[in-house]
Amino acid sequence: MTGYTRASALGPITEFVETRGGSIERVFDRVDLPLALLENPDLPLPLTEQFKVLSEAGHEIGDPFFGAAIGRLVRMEKLSAFGAWVTSAPTLAGAIDRSHRGLNRFLQTATDLQFRVIDTTARWSIEFLDVGADGRFQNELLGVSYLIDGVRSFVGRSWTPTLVRSTCTGAAQAAALEKVFEAPVMHSAPVSAVEFDAALLSARGRRQTQSEPGIEPPIPLLPGFREDVAALSAIALLEGRPKIDWVASKLQRSRRSLQRSLDAEGASFSHLLDGLLKDRAIALITSTNRNVTEIAHQLGYSDAAHFSRAFQRWTGLVPSRFRKINHNLVLPT
Repeated sequence: MTGYTRASALGPITEFVETRGGSIERVFDRVDLPLALLENPDLPLPLTEQFKVLSEAGHEIGDPFFGAAIGRLVRMEKLSAFGAWVTSAPTLAGAIDRSHRGLNRFLQTATDLQFRVIDTTARWSIEFLDVGADGRFQNELLGVSYLIDGVRSFVGRSWTPTLVRSTCTGAAQAAALEKVFEAPVMHSAPVSAVEFDAALLSARGRRQTQSEPGIEPPIPLLPGFREDVAALSAIALLEGRPKIDWVASKLQRSRRSLQRSLDAEGASFSHLLDGLLKDRAIALITSTNRNVTEIAHQLGYSDAAHFSRAFQRWTGLVPSRFRKINHNLVLPT
């Protein structure tokens, strides 16, 4: 596995699929991902899994250009803290610069942004380095849509590109995409890109300039096998205790192969899982009002007693005492 993004990059997928007669539950079931992922937009997500979601969503509603269609609804400023930071730059040129400096740090890896000015034409391109067949193509369409919206944040919502370069094949596909993008589309491009008048680079935004995005769950920049296992296990934890066989299948490995690879990196599945459970338990205890039994069941413990013993092993305190101390620290009386 190479690239990661945040779940927020999926955009308003639920509403889009449902309003067109599809079922988002079926989409996530076929991809074998927890639907709760949509409620956790900052969680790191393997790019290959996003490719699968976009591909299956397109099949669900019968739209071969699903990525572009949903792209009409996306907003760069809603794309995690990264998007808000980019669109709060003083000018469009500044926003593009922020995108290039921050994309692989704050939002998505294995993704290459390029920008150049040729005479009076600006060309902004995006390329995904992971393979993914149809899903990768759908993600390219979605990526171009985010670039378009990024420009619109500075020049107005009615703006359209001078040209969209697409990796689609043939004039028929280009013509279909022109209806979605409402702009000329060139097919068979080596990378996806948007072109526009370079004079727009000086367009000023309306939002106050922000500092760099705050601390968010880390995106693995140079992932090793243990990072891949941890990221997938964190996703599985949204719907209960992660199963090693599920993680192995996502990595196209057998259980034994996964265990050998972790052992070679000085790790084990049980050790990684224990750390994830600890972090998730502390987050639930300190940031929600759920009782201990509810949290125990959510994390896959058979009863509150087993969970409380594990929590005390992690923190030295029982959950109720830990919550009380944390409450007093955060909200002093």
